[in-house]
Amino acid sequence: MSETTLSAAPAAATYAEVTAIRATDPQAIERAWATRVTRPTIRGNGRLMIVAADHPARGALSVGSDMTAMNSRTELLDRLRTALANPGVDGVLGSADILDDLVLLGALEDKVIFSSMNRGGLAGASFELDDRMTGATAASTAKARMNGAKMLTRIALDDPGTLATMTACAQAIDELSAANLIAMVEPFLSRRVEGRVKNDLSADAVIKSIHITQGLGSSSAHTWMKLPVVPEMERVMDATTFPTLLLGGDPQTAPEETYASWARALEIPAVRGLIVGRTLLYPPDGNVEAAVGTAVDMVR
Repeated sequence: MSETTLSAAPAAATYAEVTAIRATDPQAIERAWATRVTRPTIRGNGRLMIVAADHPARGALSVGSDMTAMNSRTELLDRLRTALANPGVDGVLGSADILDDLVLLGALEDKVIFSSMNRGGLAGASFELDDRMTGATAASTAKARMNGAKMLTRIALDDPGTLATMTACAQAIDELSAANLIAMVEPFLSRRVEGRVKNDLSADAVIKSIHITQGLGSSSAHTWMKLPVVPEMERVMDATTFPTLLLGGDPQTAPEETYASWARALEIPAVRGLIVGRTLLYPPDGNVEAAVGTAVDMVR
């Protein structure tokens, strides 16, 4: 990926200005993407620290027991900008609406960017496991000069919606590969428990999900994995030769336990870094800067 040499000034300094630009000069978003300083995915020690912010587009607004934690867009943007201000944070994964806000605010200069492709599997919906592509496309990702795109690939053996999701993901992998962009696949074996979709986080279930999804598409040359940290991670990672980033998930344990599990998993050679959202953006003590700093120190 080529790098531009000059950075344009942010189009917006405040959230009110973001709204005004969206109303009066929407083409400014395309100009901001066109003039943004890009960077290659891998540099330095080859490890990546990415913050994730695409949950709201699937209607998943909770963090832990707080069901409305992510209701405020401006608060989420504040937290993202704090995270991205840390020079050890390589970039961000987000849906188009969030990424467009951030690029207008000048927060994406010299950052690795992953778009989010399938947000159709709304949390709690009867069709949740038919997770069609309703977000970014390979074409839009390439036009904005991003580094790649992520797709959630939940596999429920008793739900016919799984086949539509797998088919859409296979096509997306091919389209991203044709554009020399990373296809970041996030696989789970899932099932409904009392009407709610639950992901099986046992080692054997994660291994099976890896084998199924790393076979999607006609080429695996540009496919990466986004995997949960589970028990027996060494055995899990033996299931793939693909570069892998670890996801944080919805925090359910004490931060110290979470960080310790990340640190152990980061010692596995195939693990290239972290791609974490709510755990870092909404830490229990509210100190985003400190939480992000801890994660950066582990990755570096």
